[in-house]
Amino acid sequence: MSNLFQQYVKALPALLVALVVGIAIAFAVIRLTRWVNARHPNSVRTAALRRLRGPVRALVPLLLMIASLHYVKASVSAEMDIRHAIWILLIAVVAWGLARLVESIEDAVLYYYHIDAVDNLKARRLQTQIRVFRRIIVVVIALIALAVILFSFPSVRLVGAGVLASAGILTIIAGIAVQPVASNVIAGIQIAVSQPIRLDDVVVIQGHWGRVEEISLTYVVVRIWDLRRLVLPISYFITNPFENWTKTTSDILGIVHIELDYTAPVAAIREQYLAILASSPDWDGSVARMQVTQLGVSTMQLRFVMSSPDSSRSWNLECELREKMILFLQEKYPEVLPRVRAEMVPSSLKFAPKDPSADEFTKVADGLADPRSAYLFNESTMATGAQRSSSRSKS
Repeated sequence: MSNLFQQYVKALPALLVALVVGIAIAFAVIRLTRWVNARHPNSVRTAALRRLRGPVRALVPLLLMIASLHYVKASVSAEMDIRHAIWILLIAVVAWGLARLVESIEDAVLYYYHIDAVDNLKARRLQTQIRVFRRIIVVVIALIALAVILFSFPSVRLVGAGVLASAGILTIIAGIAVQPVASNVIAGIQIAVSQPIRLDDVVVIQGHWGRVEEISLTYVVVRIWDLRRLVLPISYFITNPFENWTKTTSDILGIVHIELDYTAPVAAIREQYLAILASSPDWDGSVARMQVTQLGVSTMQLRFVMSSPDSSRSWNLECELREKMILFLQEKYPEVLPRVRAEMVPSSLKFAPKDPSADEFTKVADGLADPRSAYLFNESTMATGAQRSSSRSKS
């Protein structure tokens, strides 16, 4: 054991020299590429330099360390162990570099396609696809790198051969165990291709209005209007219905209903409605329609339909219309606002068949129906009525 350790120590100076020289070369290469990019700016190159800076700083020293093993005077076993360790690190760094390269491609695409633009349908489609596929590619790269590293050990290769011999049983067990994960991954690929939802889509899910904030391989994050986050498995959007308000375009129609009296001047209200829309920055000038949609017992219903560039501005326009229209009606036509009416009519009890016991009640009812019969409510009349009722009950 001590002899093997001495062999490792003999290889240490050459490895340290290769490490220092490799770091210096990597630093010079990075400075050179940054200088070239500063003179000739390029978004793709800038994204690649930012993402690949770490992998380059690790890759160049490892390559020089592999090359320096030819000049190391150590035993064969020590040299093979050192070479194996360096190769493991090299595989990990290459996988890291490939993952960062995929991320730099994503950055370059995101640089040209912003979702904060007015017409961002194409940008949201591309961002959804590239983010989902980037995560899939990174996972595949990591799994391949892990498999290559594991199979570089002879003992693991022997275990792998035994696993392959019993692959049928293990496949069934693994399939049952990873079924939820696999279904979500497949659903993620399906969403990236068919795109029932995209990043920044406005959706209504289980009564919650919000925007799609994040799409991963296994879940989707929806930012609700009150800044809460609704986290759903990605397979939910394949197996359950939901509303997508920005599937094709972001423009939307807003609807407001107002109940008014039948005496309301419809033409004047329509003129004021068009004036409110014309002065509002949330109206896109496409649709403006007012219709009488329902006739009730005491009121009629007016429906106002107007278009907006997106759902947020549509909500603001609806609230603005309600506020300004009610203010207009209060100032100009307060009598058309809904109210409860009561009309006093003569009692129909006097047309009923004669009943001696109901004579006094009929007279009182007639007095209530006729304002001129207020004398029925004076104290003497009420006392006389009470005495008559008492004498009748005694007899």
